Amino acid sequence: MTDSSWLNLLKKERAIAVIRAPELELGFLMAKAVAQGGMGLIEITWNSDRAPELIEKLRVQFPHCQIGTGTLFNQKELRDAINCGAQFLFTPHTNLEMIKLAVKQEIPIIPGALSPTEIITAWQGGATCVKVFPISAVGGVNYIKSLQGPLGQIPLIPTGGVTLENAKDFIKEGAIGVGLAGDLFPKSLMEKRDWDAIETLAKTLKQDLQ
Repeated sequence: MTDSSWLNLLKKERAIAVIRAPELELGFLMAKAVAQGGMGLIEITWNSDRAPELIEKLRVQFPHCQIGTGTLFNQKELRDAINCGAQFLFTPHTNLEMIKLAVKQEIPIIPGALSPTEIITAWQGGATCVKVFPISAVGGVNYIKSLQGPLGQIPLIPTGGVTLENAKDFIKEGAIGVGLAGDLFPKSLMEKRDWDAIETLAKTLKQDLQ
């Protein structure tokens, strides 16, 4: 997928469901719930149980969704993620060699950065867009707002502090999209395996961001 088509998809979807699953089957059910809730971008973290297998399974079961991965720390993990069919790649940090590798393979890469220097370094290094993480540590929505003046041309995806309540505010203040993990899968609903309720949360989020 080209950078421009990924960015267009992101503008349409606005939210990425981030799944860190201790068991493959649980990860599948989590992904199924948000997919049925209308979310088209699903990230399986690489430290999930049997992440490559789960990504392959989800790509077959939900061809209308883009299934990516995150928490990639090095080039080997990045290559393995590409080989198992991940359609977009997130890293928690900015590593220029990893960015180059993904660009060469024409797979969207979204490295993590926090300071303006890191964000610009990632962007100039070829990142498709930049993950601002952890956003809760630097003022949340106000930080994204204050970055827009000097860095408005760089597409930013805040994560690590985005909630169902504030997701819309991040978009309003200039974020191209947001990543949500725990807020989409509240502990109380996960303990009960209440997939219908999680599907409803995904639907509500999607509607709020349109």
